[in-house]
Parts: sequence; structure tokens; C-alpha cells
Amino acid sequence: MYKSVIVGTGPAGLTAAIYLARANMSPLVIEGPEPGGQLTTTTEIENYPGFPEGIMGPELMDNMRKQAERFGVTFFTGWVNEVDLKNRPFKLQVEGKGAIVTETLIISTGASAKYLGIPGEAENVGRGVSTCATCDGFFFRNKELIVVGGGDTALEEANFLTRFASKVTLVHRREELRASKIIQDRARSNPKIEWALNKTPLEVVAGQSGVTGLKVLNNVSGDEEILAANGVFVAIGHHPNTGFLNKQIETDENGYIVTEPGTSMTNISGVFACGDVQDTRYRQAITAAGSGAMAAMDSEKFIDSLEPLLIVK
Repeated sequence: MYKSVIVGTGPAGLTAAIYLARANMSPLVIEGPEPGGQLTTTTEIENYPGFPEGIMGPELMDNMRKQAERFGVTFFTGWVNEVDLKNRPFKLQVEGKGAIVTETLIISTGASAKYLGIPGEAENVGRGVSTCATCDGFFFRNKELIVVGGGDTALEEANFLTRFASKVTLVHRREELRASKIIQDRARSNPKIEWALNKTPLEVVAGQSGVTGLKVLNNVSGDEEILAANGVFVAIGHHPNTGFLNKQIETDENGYIVTEPGTSMTNISGVFACGDVQDTRYRQAITAAGSGAMAAMDSEKFIDSLEPLLIVK
């Protein structure tokens, strides 16, 4: 019997683990085969407080893990195949470990950015391909960029990137955009944004130093062309990693876990959510870490209210 189990090891999960361990809660952290979250695919991070010279994403996550280990956090690597949240204590079936029972559960499994799935994309992540304008826009000062997408996020990121780039071309496979009118109007009035509509991305083109352009298909003429750019920002959305919950917890229409405003509490007493798995707005390392602290404190307060005292394995 564990007092608390954390599923996920991004900034939210590791921060929750640090807080719980320092509160003598002896948490178990279950991490997937590729632990660390999206920051492990990020190069240099310059907007995380405490690192005036910046820090590499994998290094930041490694430091967080070492800090958690220092306070005695137990880690296990494996997929959570099944959960039973109908009654407390909650039961988790973990590949390679079997059944785990816990009084509280913190879900910090994050959200994964959707990619185009075209040649040259995956191998150039961190070399000019990005899914986060806020994270990486600073590195493209006076460069030409491409944003792929047609929704609110794509146009907002295009607008944001014009703070740094000399030109931003928005590529969308249709003539009509999905973005709201007010956001479209804002983007269309931005002189740094150019439009490449009715064009389907085919391949990210790159050289030894990184991305050099995007090959697209003109859906009207059938011709192929290469749009020159130093970076390609993919903004076609995210999907929260909540499939393993099998719809046992309240989510919004896109699958993000719903939490009580100002807390990490879900609709199930004793289950908490933090980080990108419940954040549809900010999706930053610093906000994820903050929500992880909230989840730990909410979990600790919940445990303190339980009687009798729990025996921890």
C-alpha cells in the first residue's frame, strides 16, 4: 500500500515527487519507457528561472530526477496498462510490476504534440522543427519561419513568432482557416505574416546545419515547390495522454482532465492531475512544475484527513 503514486515524470510529476518525499509521503513514481516528458526533446531552455545562462531540456529533467532521488523517491519504469478508480484504495496494473495499490493518485502524464508524420520531420526536431513557439521562437531572430496549421493555436504562434522572425509563412492544406475571426483578423493585419493556403506539407528539407525549407504540394495546380525557411513550427494541436484511464475520470471534449479551478482535484476524491494533462492554455515547464507542487500539497492534505494511519510499503 502506497500513500501516493505519481504517473508521469515531466516537470509536474517530478516536482510533485519532490514535495511529497520531503513530506515523508514516500511516493512511487511510474515513468514510461521514455521518461522526462516533452522537455527531453527540447534543446536549450532560457526561460526557466534559476538558470541565467540557460539549460538543456534533458539536463533540466535529469537534475529534477536526481533531486527527487535525493529525498528517497522510488522510481519504476513501465506502462500503466489498467487502472481501477471506482473505489479507494486505487489499483493500477503496471507492466513488469503487477498490481499496485495506493490511497492517492497523481496523474501527470502530459500531452503529446501532434506531428505531421512527413519525411524529415522527426529527425530535425531540435534542428529547426519545433512544436512550441514560446519555447523556441527566441532562437530564430531575423530568420524566415514557417508555421503549419489553420486553427487558433497556429495563428497565435505565427503572430508570436513575428516578434523575432523577419517573415513567417503560414501553411495550411485548405483555403479556409479554422481559427476564430478575431484571431484571423489579427494575423492578416500583421505585415510579417505571409500565406500559403491550399498547400499540403510533403517533406521537411534540411542540410547539415538544420532546416532549410518545407516541400509542399499545391492542391490546386498539383505542382510541388519548396518554401524556404530556417525553421518549421508544427501547430496542429496536442493530444493528452489519458487513454490508459479508460474514461473513468472527467475530461473535456478533447480528453484533457478537468480539475476544480485553483486546485489539482479531479471529480474523483483522492485523484489529482497536474501539468499538461490538464492544462490546455499555458503548457510551459514552469507552470507544469507549479501545478505539480499544488498536486502534492493537495494529496498530502487528503492523506492527513484519512483514518486510520496508512502502512506504506
